[in-house]
Order: sequence, then structure tokens, then C-alpha cells
Amino acid sequence: MKRFLTVSALLMLCSLGFAQNVQLHYDLGHSLYNDLTPREDVTTTIEMFKGDKWGSTYFFTDIDYKSDGVMGAYWEISREFNVSKNKQWAAHIEYNGGSATGKTDGSYYGNRYQHAVLLGGAWNWHNANFSRTFSVQAMYKYYFKNAHTGAHPFNGFQVTEVWGMTFAKGLCTFSGFCDLWYDPNVKGNLIVLSEPQFWFNLNTLKGWKDINLSLGSETEISNNFVWNEDGRHDKFYAIPTIAAKWTF
Repeated sequence: MKRFLTVSALLMLCSLGFAQNVQLHYDLGHSLYNDLTPREDVTTTIEMFKGDKWGSTYFFTDIDYKSDGVMGAYWEISREFNVSKNKQWAAHIEYNGGSATGKTDGSYYGNRYQHAVLLGGAWNWHNANFSRTFSVQAMYKYYFKNAHTGAHPFNGFQVTEVWGMTFAKGLCTFSGFCDLWYDPNVKGNLIVLSEPQFWFNLNTLKGWKDINLSLGSETEISNNFVWNEDGRHDKFYAIPTIAAKWTF
């Protein structure tokens, strides 16, 4: 347990050194759904996107907390390489992975997420001032064997859409993603996860120019993804948060 907490803390500190924004989310799932009472109360998200002449790099790290400390950490990192002169088409490579803890009969246990590598292509679009952006990624998804749980890998596909739009003279931002991927262990063999966010950007207000704070909400919309206290992940949930974000 101490090793897990140390690794999580180091991961967060290293990520902060390269962060573009840091988000704090208070999760309402444990209040809205009776079968999600063990769900974590708070999540911090560290996010970075950086473009260069060859393509772009993106990563985020989620760290989940209960009242007695860190419960889990998950991260994704991806790299795109432009393959067209207009930079709209790109080759995409991505890694997903993390770990979590739980508590049963007063004792803690650990579990690793079944980590995966994704390979494919992407189509990216933006308007002249980047106030509107959209991306579609189609990828082959390779799972590594989970030696901790004994789960055997199954390989498949994932389609991801990512969008962002800023409007009302920069006051409001609507952004998010939607993932659809193959999983033979769920009903219908498909998992859907989307997390739209809505932000009010306070630095657009008079006298607040240097205060890069945004207030808003994220809603986790999922089917066959969220695990409940019965040990099942075969339901639809729409779980909002109350959130704050600081942009560097």
C-alpha cells in the first residue's frame, strides 16, 4: 500500500512538471446511484497537449481519492505523426494503464488495470483560431495479459472522437471525448464511454485577466463500463461532477 501511494505521488509530481491544466472533480455518483456508494469522492486530472512540426503529444493522468487517501491512478499517453501536408491525417500510437486499490473486511487490496497499446490513424480538424477543434481516431487495440488477475488478452478495435469549442467571447468552453471499443466480456460486445465538459473561463471577466481558473462540470456517460458494488459493469450511468480547472 505504501509503495502504491509513493508511486502515485511521484507520478502526480512528474506530470505537474509538464501539465497544461490541472482539474479537480467532486464526483456525485455515490450520491445519485445506490449501487455506486464505494465510488471515489474526488478525482484530480492532469492534462497536457503539445503540437510540434512532426505532430503532437497528449497525455492525462487521473488520480482518485477517498477520505483515507489515494485509491487509484490511471493515465493515457499518445503520440501522433503527421502523414499529410495539411497535417489533417496522422499516424496514432497510444498507451493506457493504471492501478487501483480497494478495501474488503478491513484489509486493502490492489489491482492493475489491463493495460493496452493502440495503433491506428487519426483525422484532425480546427478552424483558423483553434476555437473549434475535432478529431477522429480509428485504432487496433492490443491488451497485455494481466498477471495479477489472470485475465487473458483479447484484441479488438477502438474508435475515439475528441472535440472542443470556445464561444461567448471565450467565456464558455464545451469539450470532451467519446470512446467506443470492443470487449467480448460485456453484453453486445461494446463499451461506450463519453466525458463531455462545460467550463466558465473566469479570465475573460473584467479584472480577472490573470486568473486562469475555470469552473464547471464533467458528466461521465457510459454503458458497460462503470463497475458497481455488485462487481458488475453492465449498466448505463450518467455521473456528473462539480469541477474546477487551472490552466497554465
